[in-house]
Amino acid sequence: MNPVPPSAEHDADSSAFRAALRRERMAARLALTPADHSALSDRLATHLAGLLNALPPKTLAFCAPVRGEFDATPLVGELLAKGWKAAMPVAIASDAPMIFRAWAPDCAMAEDRHGIPIPGDGPAIDPDIVLLPLVAFDSAGYRLGYGGGYFDRTLAARVPRPLAIGVGFELGRVADIRPQGHDIRLDAVVTEAGVLSFARS
Repeated sequence: MNPVPPSAEHDADSSAFRAALRRERMAARLALTPADHSALSDRLATHLAGLLNALPPKTLAFCAPVRGEFDATPLVGELLAKGWKAAMPVAIASDAPMIFRAWAPDCAMAEDRHGIPIPGDGPAIDPDIVLLPLVAFDSAGYRLGYGGGYFDRTLAARVPRPLAIGVGFELGRVADIRPQGHDIRLDAVVTEAGVLSFARS
């Protein structure tokens, strides 16, 4: 059960609101110049590295970057050298939780049904921490993704639930994404501005 209830402003227009917000924030991210994207990414990576390096080696799941997302791959490579393990989410079916497949820098890659790079094969493993790309996020810790619900289904199905860390740029910060009943609150959000933590109840 989510520790903070979804917005009381839910109404028939919420889906249209979220769709418009998704388009707007994705357009803003794609409009970043390469230099700006690199500078924001470097600052984000510094904050994320500080958060993760404070932990003992764990298994970290992350996504290959698409549509101008932050690229966590260099940081994951550094963590692997320190004894961490890495995985990427793989969508097996559109209405089912994802699995997590082991990843290494030299593993053979394929593409899923959405054109997102994933490990082509390899064992399924259970991550301790999942990095979730953000299209938008709000001050209550709710995330707006691409609308497929994959991460919400996956996190809801996992016991114990892995630590869920949203990663994205400040341009995705909004007052309220109007979360719906299935939306799962993040444990933290990391942007170029720093780390926001949200306690579980």
